[in-house]
Amino acid sequence: MNDAPAARTDPPAEAPLRGSPLIGPVEPPLLHVMTYNLKSASGRAPRSWWRRRPLVARIVRDERPAVLCTQEGRFRQLLELRDDLPGYDWIHLGREGGSRSEATAVFWDASRLLPVEYDHLWLSRRPRAIGSKSWGSAVVRMLTWVRFQDRATGRDFHVANVHLDHRSERARVKGARMCLDVMRRFPGAAVLAGDFNCDPGTPAHRVLTGGGLVDAWDVAERHLTPDWATFNAWRTEPVVGGRRIDWIFVKPGGDGDRVRVTAAGVNPRSGDGLAPSDHWPVQAVLAVGEDR
Repeated sequence: MNDAPAARTDPPAEAPLRGSPLIGPVEPPLLHVMTYNLKSASGRAPRSWWRRRPLVARIVRDERPAVLCTQEGRFRQLLELRDDLPGYDWIHLGREGGSRSEATAVFWDASRLLPVEYDHLWLSRRPRAIGSKSWGSAVVRMLTWVRFQDRATGRDFHVANVHLDHRSERARVKGARMCLDVMRRFPGAAVLAGDFNCDPGTPAHRVLTGGGLVDAWDVAERHLTPDWATFNAWRTEPVVGGRRIDWIFVKPGGDGDRVRVTAAGVNPRSGDGLAPSDHWPVQAVLAVGEDR
């Protein structure tokens, strides 16, 4: 099967989005982080990537996060998104290796952040084996992490991006434990973001919160939106009490590396009668190394 979507090179004319940016650009030392399951480009009309691409790109451009963690994007799809985001760089590896299949790609504002090192791991008993899977996982799952240096503050911090399995709870719990092990190895402040395919309070969520990570939504000083579901099933209106399966976690560092979540929210912007993806992006503003 050819994983590259048969998408057009140029997107259609930009459709207007409802509403205004949820956060928009923030000034240093604040750090804006977004996680967004893009939905694979394999979909057909009326939800084809060709129609959704300008909506996704407009949301990211309006928000201007310093870090964007994506899930489900395929190589051609991610190349097109990069082309739509001037000033952003990215790291990608398909979960089947090379450009094959979906990725947990990370984008960043190159004027703000400098990548120092990165790695990819597979959520399996053989985390270095490309395309490996274990524990009843329905498909191959992986994690990508990047260590950044903030050009504005000189501070280093890590970001990990993950997509847990949608079918096997055992695989999600094992994957969460792997995420926790990775986060514990990072010195100082770190962020874990992604699509966890389960709700708060489930075993995988408890593994992470019980291991010292903090759900940004739970500790945010301001909630910019209600506690909306992040999986929208293509609905264009947000829903309270549905599935909040896309999360941002923070790992507070020691003295001088503390992480404060100043704001968090779920971004339900849509346009042209279409949700840009079957997930809403989740966003948080962090203060790294600042005391109250």
